[in-house]
Amino acid sequence: MLKEFKEFISRGNVMDLAVGVIIGSAFTAIVTSLVKNLINPLIGVCLGRIDLSNLVLSVGNAHFKYGAFLNSVINFLIVAFVVFLLVKAMNKIMPKPAEPETPKYASAEESLEKIVKMLEEEKKA
Repeated sequence: MLKEFKEFISRGNVMDLAVGVIIGSAFTAIVTSLVKNLINPLIGVCLGRIDLSNLVLSVGNAHFKYGAFLNSVINFLIVAFVVFLLVKAMNKIMPKPAEPETPKYASAEESLEKIVKMLEEEKKA
């Protein structure tokens, strides 16, 4: 079982996935900081508030923190946009796979000629 685990963990795609997850979480921390420290204050200046995350709608005893939700939406949009740009760049960099050649089929006449020749050879034998 230990040997199987070692084989599994040493596969290339598992390691690539692990690296992707680690870089993704580090990138998420950067985007969160960008939104919290740069974008939210800029939006706050436009809206007359300093911090969006403090926006709360209170109905009775319920408090709806829609500012925190807006922060999450902004984070998602930035991450999605950067991933879009990365995929677009990778598509330009990576060579396109060659299209497989379509098999050339013999015409009906050629096929019939081959069959006739095979039958003639069988009669001779």
